[in-house]
Amino acid sequence: MHLFSGFQFRDWLLANDPALSRLRMASRVTLTIVLSFAILLAIQMFIVPLPKAAFGLGIVLSIEGGVAVRDKGNSRQLVTRLFACVASLGVVAIAAGLEDRRFLSDLVFLVVIALASVGRVFGPRGFAIGMFAFTSYFMGAYFQPSLAELPYVAIGPVVSVLVGHLVRAVLLPDDWRRDLLRSLESVRGRINQILFKLAALAGGAEIGEADRQELRQLEDRLKEVVLMAETFIPRPPGGVFDAAADPAAELAIRLFDAHLAAESAIVLSFQSPPPFALVHAVIEADPVELGRYEEMAETIKDQPQGETVRALLWLGKARKQLTQAIGEGQASGFSGIDAAMDTTQPQPIDFSFANPLLRSALQITLASALAMGFGLLLSRERWFWAVLAAFLVFTNTNSRGDTAMKALSRSLGTVFGIAIGLLLATLISGEPVIAIPVAAVCIFLAFYFLQVSYATMTFFISIVLCLVYGMTGVLTLDLLQLRIGETVIGAVAGTAVAFLVFPARTRGALDAALARWFQALDELLSAIGEGKSGFALIALSQKIDGCYRDVTVAARPLGSSWSVVTRPGQIRQTLAIFLSCTYWARILAKSSTAPAEADELKRLIASDLALMKDAAPRGSTCFFIERKASRTTGRHLPLSREGARLGLEMIGSALERLYPQADVLPFAPGEVIARSKQG
Repeated sequence: MHLFSGFQFRDWLLANDPALSRLRMASRVTLTIVLSFAILLAIQMFIVPLPKAAFGLGIVLSIEGGVAVRDKGNSRQLVTRLFACVASLGVVAIAAGLEDRRFLSDLVFLVVIALASVGRVFGPRGFAIGMFAFTSYFMGAYFQPSLAELPYVAIGPVVSVLVGHLVRAVLLPDDWRRDLLRSLESVRGRINQILFKLAALAGGAEIGEADRQELRQLEDRLKEVVLMAETFIPRPPGGVFDAAADPAAELAIRLFDAHLAAESAIVLSFQSPPPFALVHAVIEADPVELGRYEEMAETIKDQPQGETVRALLWLGKARKQLTQAIGEGQASGFSGIDAAMDTTQPQPIDFSFANPLLRSALQITLASALAMGFGLLLSRERWFWAVLAAFLVFTNTNSRGDTAMKALSRSLGTVFGIAIGLLLATLISGEPVIAIPVAAVCIFLAFYFLQVSYATMTFFISIVLCLVYGMTGVLTLDLLQLRIGETVIGAVAGTAVAFLVFPARTRGALDAALARWFQALDELLSAIGEGKSGFALIALSQKIDGCYRDVTVAARPLGSSWSVVTRPGQIRQTLAIFLSCTYWARILAKSSTAPAEADELKRLIASDLALMKDAAPRGSTCFFIERKASRTTGRHLPLSREGARLGLEMIGSALERLYPQADVLPFAPGEVIARSKQG
């Protein structure tokens, strides 16, 4: 029983943390901090006393080493870490040398911020070195080490860099074969979640809107992990497999088929909920019950539930094939698949303001200057917190809406984290044996949830700071209030600059994402018209999937409940239309196995391209259109003999629903509604 529960927990963990990537990153950061702190403490106790700046830099750069270093390959990562360490030591020396000239030191800090931000233009290495330089100057100006202490301060960055590489390369290394296996297990876990939800809804007369929304969310979560799994499958330089005999190609087909079957099961269940016994048979892989339903499917094929039954049977077969692939991977470690060669070509660097990274660098510098000015008015000693907040709210954001959301998340996370941290620090005051393990757990949780919720990460980091203040005896209510005040100043400064200086409008970012989606769909339709088939079409449909994910990310600020323009219902409805069209593009890619010679198919392709030509220039306007709801029924499941035709019809239907005509009652928003086959 305990063994079964352990497997259940692992399946749940993989379903919620694909490839265990979040677990691994959090473990790396926490282990690096613990080992670095332990080594520095041993040096302090047995070799030479170390200044506080050495410990501060060692801990903070352990975090940066786990999060900011993103190069591929251990050798590249080591080079980046060494360059970053040199940059760290250099800026700390500058900060120490300018300590007696605080005004000049503050100006130099802005120069460091500008250079660190511009460094992102040079790719992952430039980003990492910039983050190390910014953080190191921040810590140097905060702890104010003397020039005489610099040799001892340098021990902190050196230890953190070496330990960080040891953890990343030896103790918790990257392994694409292991990650591929775990990502496939995550796909199966999310398919299981869909099946469990369908089992809960099975036998009912109709699926309610709340359940439909939950199934769509499960579909999105499945798409997310499928996209991750696809990145781990080695591909040839052109990205398209030559033959299905290739083990990697066969695995890609199984993954594609499982994804499409799960989507079809959801789509058809909206029209007719599946029988509970069938869903249970799929979950249990019961061959007897599945065989009975295969016979039944032929007798009820013209009924709505008949198509749902066939979709579940398809999912059962695809899930079985995926499970077999997982078993083969566990047994052989995908030994028949060769690692992909890195064929990435360096891109020319654009130093004009047409490059959004350079515009962002200017925004970050101006926001930091504003935060510095107002932060100094609040505190001469703690203004660095304001600059830190202003700098970080621009990281990994694409629009002013994104920046505002991140600023709010940081402020809320800080407030609630300090409230809980103050309580914890008071309860365990004077008990470092308890406080240190609690702080380590909070660090782990902070970086485990970093990719999920920035507010949650800030919440746990704020708790850690409260515990550290408590252990060092400087915890006061005034200090925590100051921390909140400086954080709010930095967040407001960042938001203000994002809206006023080179503002990247949320709708502008969404327009760009939609343009890429329309372009990808155009490439797929054109390829079918040219007679292409097989892996070439599958690769194009996967590109559409990736573009759809970018659209959802770009649209996220529009649907936020606190947004100035709040239309979460319309945003969700429009995204559902794009999801529908993306799904049918996958159906089309799978079904078009022969050249498109039929006049009817050519006519449908031309019709869809014409609809795209009309819709694409309108961009994000479709997210702000009121749509009436109606219900209809029709055929969903793509049969082999008509899948291409039905896919083209449904893509056209989805495109028409983006901008419904005033005199035509549109289809129900957020649903995949099929039109009956004509003739």
